[in-house]
Amino acid sequence: MPQEFILGMNAKIYRGPAGSDLSTLSEMSNVRDVTLNLEAGEADVTTRGNQGWRATAPTLRECTAEFGMLWKPGDAGFDAIKTTYLTSSSIALAVLTGEKEGSGTEGPRGDFSITNFSRNEPLEEGVTVSVTAKLAKFEEWVEIA
Repeated sequence: MPQEFILGMNAKIYRGPAGSDLSTLSEMSNVRDVTLNLEAGEADVTTRGNQGWRATAPTLRECTAEFGMLWKPGDAGFDAIKTTYLTSSSIALAVLTGEKEGSGTEGPRGDFSITNFSRNEPLEEGVTVSVTAKLAKFEEWVEIA
């Protein structure tokens, strides 16, 4: 029977050094809410023969992952994201709907640049960091059968 829905708490982000294969990536368990933005640019391909309707074609695609983490020095995932930001380097990430070996899991894998690493200090909660990771090199769209 096909799965009717996927719970966000079962989704995973995996990380490793830039250029890493999926099999070598480690889960980042210190991640909270995640938003994966997949967008394409637009080209206006309208012609007079389009009966007065504007026509649009997709162009270059973008992939951005926005997520929160607890501010937790010593956590391998936190330290890897922080180091990537501070050194303006790249990190391999796979933003998946489940376990990397799990049937039905899918999502993008590639090298990402960390373009936002903002610390949040709410009065009555733990200190967190808001992270924005933008795709620098697309490797594959993972689909586990």
